[in-house]
Amino acid sequence: MKILCLSLVALFSFSSLLAQKEIDRISISFEREALENVLWNIEEKTGYHFNYSEKMLRNIEVSGFFFDAKLTEVLNDIFSNTILNFYIHGNKIILTQNALIYDELPEGFFGNSEDSIEIGNNNKVFKSPILANKKARKHKRLQTYRIGKETKTDNKSKYSLSGYIKNTNTDDPIPNLSILLKDTETFVVTDDNGYYSIMLSPGVHFLETRSLGIEDILLKVIIYSDGILNLSLQEEAELLDEVVLRANLFENVRETKTGSEEIDIEESKNIPLVLGERDVLKIATSLPGISTAGEGSSGFNVRGGKSDQNLILFDDAVLYSPQHFFGIFSALNPFVLGNATIYKGNIPIEYGGRLSSVFDLTTKELEKEKLSGAGSIGPVTGNLAVEIPVIKEKSSVMVAGRGAYSNWILRSLNEESLNDSRASFYDATFVYDDKINEKNQIKATGYLSRDDFSITSDSLYVYDNKLISLNWNSQFKAKTSIDFNMAYSQYGFGIEFEGDSNNDFELNYKVEEYGFKAKVNSLLNSDISLNYGISSKLYNISPGNLEPNGNNSIVESFSISKERALESGVFISSTIDFNDRVSIEVGGRLNIFSALGNSTQFVYDENNPKNTETVVDTLQFGNNEVIKTYLGPELRISGRYLLNDELSIKAGVNNSYQYIHRLTNNTSVSPIDTWKLSDLNIEPQRATQGSLGIFKNIQSNSYEISLEGFYKISENILDFKTGSQVLLNENIEQEVLQGEGKAYGIEFILRKKMGKLNGWLGYTYSRSFLRLDSEFEEERVNNGTFFPSNFDKPHDVSLIANYKFTRRHSLSANLVYQTGRPVTFPIGNFNFGGSNFVAFSDRNQFRIPDFYRLDLGFNIEGNHKKNKLAHSFWTISIYNILGRNNPYSVFFITEQGEIKSLQSSIFSIPVPSITYNFKF
Repeated sequence: MKILCLSLVALFSFSSLLAQKEIDRISISFEREALENVLWNIEEKTGYHFNYSEKMLRNIEVSGFFFDAKLTEVLNDIFSNTILNFYIHGNKIILTQNALIYDELPEGFFGNSEDSIEIGNNNKVFKSPILANKKARKHKRLQTYRIGKETKTDNKSKYSLSGYIKNTNTDDPIPNLSILLKDTETFVVTDDNGYYSIMLSPGVHFLETRSLGIEDILLKVIIYSDGILNLSLQEEAELLDEVVLRANLFENVRETKTGSEEIDIEESKNIPLVLGERDVLKIATSLPGISTAGEGSSGFNVRGGKSDQNLILFDDAVLYSPQHFFGIFSALNPFVLGNATIYKGNIPIEYGGRLSSVFDLTTKELEKEKLSGAGSIGPVTGNLAVEIPVIKEKSSVMVAGRGAYSNWILRSLNEESLNDSRASFYDATFVYDDKINEKNQIKATGYLSRDDFSITSDSLYVYDNKLISLNWNSQFKAKTSIDFNMAYSQYGFGIEFEGDSNNDFELNYKVEEYGFKAKVNSLLNSDISLNYGISSKLYNISPGNLEPNGNNSIVESFSISKERALESGVFISSTIDFNDRVSIEVGGRLNIFSALGNSTQFVYDENNPKNTETVVDTLQFGNNEVIKTYLGPELRISGRYLLNDELSIKAGVNNSYQYIHRLTNNTSVSPIDTWKLSDLNIEPQRATQGSLGIFKNIQSNSYEISLEGFYKISENILDFKTGSQVLLNENIEQEVLQGEGKAYGIEFILRKKMGKLNGWLGYTYSRSFLRLDSEFEEERVNNGTFFPSNFDKPHDVSLIANYKFTRRHSLSANLVYQTGRPVTFPIGNFNFGGSNFVAFSDRNQFRIPDFYRLDLGFNIEGNHKKNKLAHSFWTISIYNILGRNNPYSVFFITEQGEIKSLQSSIFSIPVPSITYNFKF
């Protein structure tokens, strides 16, 4: 039988070759002609006869002009933009869809398992889609799709299959739909716009689709070359006993970036915090590598960096002061937040201008079907966020507001010293989200916050934030999207003083920032992505205006010259998957910073310290004239090596520049801190950081564990001379020092994400040092040696735990331990010239006592009935249940020639609270 088959094949091939030797030449022309009519015309001119099915040629039109051309050339041109192939046998021309007809059988067809075949005499090896994947033929065939067109010159090992998947009922894209290659671990997920792309070898494949609420289908796909497969899927309702959804199970192991954290906004409600407030930023400080100077301090210290080295973004607009009332409350309404991602290692290349971290906070995806909302009522604040559909399934707005009624509480207290005190705040958020069409979406965000407080009867402090952000996302192509952002941010404060004398005054300060960014995200193939773009921002700073308050005030008007600067950058990055184990992300950024006039700049004698006596020249710069330009090239590289599916090693190196500095000579951030731009005399800060870590998931991804180390060196870190004046200082460069910094540490976290008991244990060992050295003694601190920074805390332990007794009842705990921060102590006194003076230790030579605190909370959820006006959630908590009198600061006074030390604390007793949360 085998000999007979070979004889027939040989006879078939021989007769075919004889016929092809006498192929006719032909002259023919046609313009937008039906393909079937063209084939009839060729039959009449040549005597050849086409064999095909009529449905193969349906709705195909072709154009062409040929003079004395070979028939094969004419046919190749006609079918070039179709999925049709042809085979000439004798006087018959056989048409096929997608596949080729071969003259020879592949080697080993009658016994060898190889799927590759050799065609003709060119010695090139091709894979036959018809013969490949024999095992897959055993699957049940639901629907078959043929993708691409087989050619004799194409020898790729893999081809791209991409497309768009939509909902049949609504025509909306279906995001996060999984497409799995059956019986393998290969899968892809559609993006937010319903697009997907997967690389497949030529041959037969079976693909499954899976998504909650969407029908699951099985497809038979035959791959011949690159192609597109769009699908329309039906909605499907299922009655399930229980559904547990977990996204990004392997993200901590597989992602390339080092030092990134993501906070679960919904789970944050279970963590007990002061006065029952939900605070994402406070939760961030319980993660390794992130800390604060102490209770009642705003700002964050990330991996040994200063608080001004963090870029806090709210829908891509900069938020200068993210907290209310000295850091006790967050300035962000927790009911408007959707995602909170923190980058403390390899910061994405699109972000520039800060050394330590980026807090990327975004608003939630708005409800476009029906009216909904959420809110809370606590002992100090009230909170409400409402989502209102404008056009069903297309656009929606969210209006949210929060306010404190602490003034009412203060007036109710029977304490005379607090009668004239004030302490209140509010914030408001507005979001408009519009899905213009399948490829374009816009989001507009507006935000306003204001604090006012008066602890003494003569002074009122007010500070506020304002920001506006407009984002436009456009799906330019199937694999390319463009993001545009325009943003405006403002931070300002004011002081009103009304004393018993006639020196009443008003002081105002303001910093503004106008920003623009355009970013392109492109997926070149399944292994390489490319991101690039430009950004620019304009700074306007009003360093201070002093005005008399009232007609009788003798205070003279005084104003510091405004500061302006333009900071721009171009950036590009690429993520490359070399194979299943190795992936790297490499990016570059070039910053250009120009300080602009109108301004007066002093030039100082280089051989003397900066002061009024050493000014050698005064330079005048006109409006928008460039004072000084700084170039800041940045390089960021991170990589991941996957040891197995649940274990990886990551490493990263990056450098960064910062051109704006916070001016404060306090240990922690205060509402009256100001900002200063780099100029002729103050250089930009620079930092280089390296990190290395190991990441592991255990027990079927129930636990995440990681250990990561870092080392960071910094230059031009800003500090102040002892006793310097920051506010309303025209020549601030005479009061500042710029020096070197170094920080290093190890961060450990064990996180449990499933089961009745969940939470995390974090531990950080880190050191942060500063060196202020100079050839001039008055600009040298601690003899020019490294000393601990104000926020150096070697040991930091955080335990966050939540135990669910039932679906509605749970107990939460928050345990914190930190090494006491450094302080400078007086170590003696002496008499000189008849006056007593205090002798202080080296800067930050001693430490205040260690800090520890335990908070407990009991959470009660309302029943889970569907048809309810609102779903409730009660939180009963006790902050600092141990009553630990943690020192916030230690200071010294002199009484009758004797130095006495005093300690200040924020919360020295247990603070109970009860908060009612609701959602509708």
